[in-house]
Amino acid sequence: MTDELAQLGPALLRALAAFEQVQRRLHPPAIAELRNLIGPYREALRVARESYRDAAVPDELRTFATQLGDCADQVEQALALFCDPGPDAEAIGRVLGAMRAHCRALAALYPLRHAIAPFGRFFLEAGCDDRLEQLDPPAAPRARVGIHRAHDDPDQRGGFHFYVPESCAGDEPRPLVVALHGGSGHGSDFLWTWLREAKSRRCMLLAPTSQGSTWSLMGPDLDARPLYSMIDFVAERWPIDRQRMLLTGLSDGATYTLLCGLREDSPFSALAPVSGVLHPANFANGNIARAAGRRIYWVHGALDWMFPIDLARSAADRLRQAGADLEYREIEDLSHTYPREANADLLCWLDPALALSLAPSAAD
Repeated sequence: MTDELAQLGPALLRALAAFEQVQRRLHPPAIAELRNLIGPYREALRVARESYRDAAVPDELRTFATQLGDCADQVEQALALFCDPGPDAEAIGRVLGAMRAHCRALAALYPLRHAIAPFGRFFLEAGCDDRLEQLDPPAAPRARVGIHRAHDDPDQRGGFHFYVPESCAGDEPRPLVVALHGGSGHGSDFLWTWLREAKSRRCMLLAPTSQGSTWSLMGPDLDARPLYSMIDFVAERWPIDRQRMLLTGLSDGATYTLLCGLREDSPFSALAPVSGVLHPANFANGNIARAAGRRIYWVHGALDWMFPIDLARSAADRLRQAGADLEYREIEDLSHTYPREANADLLCWLDPALALSLAPSAAD
């Protein structure tokens, strides 16, 4: 089985990385080009997966082999949903399904990261390869670190996933990133948008799931109180630095970042909407006045087809007029998708001490 593993492992990591690039470049006119780009990775994974499936598995490796096979199956499903043609009416659903399968693959791979070093390095930022044992020590106390879930049902609404970096077993207060998924999303999936940076820069990470199919953008606010309760829950059990709490989100999550983050009782020290809009309710509920002096980092794509760039520019102007301490970043090649490269900038903006060159090289 050693030969089959040596073939499957690299093919799996290359396919996962290639799909991340596909997500970053996701733009309706580019779909055909992206399918061609990812095709060779899909074929290489298919060949390696077939060989691995037929290999004899020693009893002592059966659990590992099953978990790795589950990860490969999820990646193959993601690639099939994205690459294979389907009815036009299912196009958006297939892309969303592919992205969710990719997240499920990451969830299946994460428990195997100590078994094979390249798996562990995959969950670190570039430049941290030589710090794998420091940032993810195999002997870390499992009850205190890693991924914690409010519930085990991946389809249940209203819960959260919480990540404590494996190098944060002590009592030193750490920054908290609260990352809000987009419409129809789920915290269990959006967690993976931030885990690599949270692990590498030693930040706590909370990925809540909205009460409904998306955040409270219409009608009564059903999400703010549960969200605050989640923060209180984790802060009672882990050392959270309440002076360094970033609320961020994508699309509907970005729009709700401002609606919730500018509330009078908001606990957040900084807000970072990504590809969202300034909801009209902010003008009626007093949020615009409360934006004065608030630290806000707005990220938006010039190619955004859902929320055109002019909406972001006018919103940025309005927030500046209100006195917000606003940083505005417009990404030329970004459509309506998540720019993973922005995470590092957001963390350094939150606190310059979170730059990788300044991050502690030893555990607590």
